[in-house]
Amino acid sequence: MTSNHTPTKYPITDEVMEALEQTKRGCEELLVESEWVQKLARSVATKTPLRIKLGLDPTAPDIHLGHTVVLNKLRQLQNLGHTVIFLIGDFTSMIGDPSGRNQTRPPLTKEEIAANAQTYYAQASLVLDPSRTEVRYNSEWSEPLGASGMIQLASKYTVARMLERDDFTKRYRSGTPISVHEFLYPLMQGYDSVALKSDLELGGTDQKFNLLVGRELQKEYGQEAQCVLTMPLLVGTDGFDKMSKSKGNYIGITESANQMFSKILSISDDLMWSYYTLLSFESLVNIATLKQEVLNGKNPKDAKVTLAKEIVTRFHRAQDAEKAHEDFQLRAKGGIPDDVPEMTIEGAPIGIAQLLKLAQLASSASDAGRSIEQGGVKIDGTLISDKALKVAEGTFVLQVGKRKFVKITLKK
Repeated sequence: MTSNHTPTKYPITDEVMEALEQTKRGCEELLVESEWVQKLARSVATKTPLRIKLGLDPTAPDIHLGHTVVLNKLRQLQNLGHTVIFLIGDFTSMIGDPSGRNQTRPPLTKEEIAANAQTYYAQASLVLDPSRTEVRYNSEWSEPLGASGMIQLASKYTVARMLERDDFTKRYRSGTPISVHEFLYPLMQGYDSVALKSDLELGGTDQKFNLLVGRELQKEYGQEAQCVLTMPLLVGTDGFDKMSKSKGNYIGITESANQMFSKILSISDDLMWSYYTLLSFESLVNIATLKQEVLNGKNPKDAKVTLAKEIVTRFHRAQDAEKAHEDFQLRAKGGIPDDVPEMTIEGAPIGIAQLLKLAQLASSASDAGRSIEQGGVKIDGTLISDKALKVAEGTFVLQVGKRKFVKITLKK
């Protein structure tokens, strides 16, 4: 039987088009754009906020700037008046997300999930507006499903559709085991969208399959299908790989203002514009103007300093950003900043190469030797050229290059 009901078409106003532009800023893909435009138009006409979902499995407690790409997009949508659902996947974490993996990932314990979730949301709140954020846990509706509910849910999606997923396809063809419980993960993530009646779900490009499952399940349950917005993965400070702690190319949002500032200043001039688009809250018009000024001869470092100050201010304070800039300039001139990490080392007198290694300013004795040969090692601002130097007990600032400092208290 066909229905004669025609969905209401809402007017596409300038406000709607501006909201669409904000939604698409820096995004990889928006599916389906025409549907999202109508959702926005309905929201404006009825003054009803849309429900924006982000599901996160707290597999690690700390957030780096790569994680904030999606959080920044959520904040932009909150600024448009919409409600963000910060969904903590305490149930799905126990399954383990197979996205982008070539082998089964071990699930987390409830205790690990709870501890990570607490830290994760506290850090995410530095970006999100808590007054427009709902915090939910998917165990609320997943655990009550029980065995019969899980079987009914599983009946709504086929194995053939599951095997369309790229990582499953590769593992199946290579003979790499796929556990049945891994098929449950995208189903449960999709069911979250049903339970929350989400209008839009966000995720990284590696989450596209899971997000689309949510669309299909909402249709199966008689709901209006959510739209899907994927964001690109932020390239790390090395300029090559995606930002990752394991790659060592990350900027943690709980790092000190000085560390954060210095790392942002270390990125390439080309990469800076990607960071502006994905991390800055500056308007696209202002960013385009700044980019044109650089093309016309303005020093790109000035633009990078502006970006670094904005990001440091977000996670610290404006005065911390200014101080970090002053310290950076001081280091560039060979001076010693006020705020340096401190360390106590025993065993004086000690060879300079061994001291550099213990202070984590050199990876090995040979690395320390090279730094000395290249004129990069100083103690309290005095250049050290003798690789055989024995350092006596005392307190001093050990420096390698222009940016690495440790205040050492050396004891016998």
